Amino acid sequence: MVKKLQKLSANSKNSNSQLSSTIKDSAQQIWLAGLGAFSKAQEEGGKVFESLVKEGLTIQRKTQAVAEERMSEATSRVTSMATDIGHKAQGQWDKLETIFEDRVAKALSKMGVPSARDLQALSDRVDALAKAQGARASKPAATKPAAKAPARKAASAKPAAKKPAARKPAARAAAASEKAKPSAN
Repeated sequence: MVKKLQKLSANSKNSNSQLSSTIKDSAQQIWLAGLGAFSKAQEEGGKVFESLVKEGLTIQRKTQAVAEERMSEATSRVTSMATDIGHKAQGQWDKLETIFEDRVAKALSKMGVPSARDLQALSDRVDALAKAQGARASKPAATKPAAKAPARKAASAKPAAKKPAARKPAARAAAASEKAKPSAN
């Protein structure tokens, strides 16, 4: 029996050692496969990484171009809207200014304040009168005998027609402003 046991134990040692060696060989192969995969991943990983960087750069450039295009479109739209609003606002301000000027002119007219046209017409008239007066002063006066003039008046039977009374300068200005005023309607 001892021999059988020894034989069995030798067989079992053999089978254990076979099993062990098989496991060791498998583990060695698995380890080597892992190292091979790691090496391949390192080689391919670098290439993959570089291709991903190139692809990312291309996408970034395209995205920036599209963003800049959209930004310029938006800017032009906003600029055109601002210009339109500015023109509309200017038109409204012009209307408001005209209405204000008309109302102020009407109020001043009601208070009797002469307008710029009235003052210009008056100034032109004063200038014309000054020129006429200057022309009269520069002409030499014709000498008439003083004694003959009263004799003629006395000899005439018809009464002399009355000349209209001379207006005062303020009355002349008021009359001129009344003539120069545009109609209120």
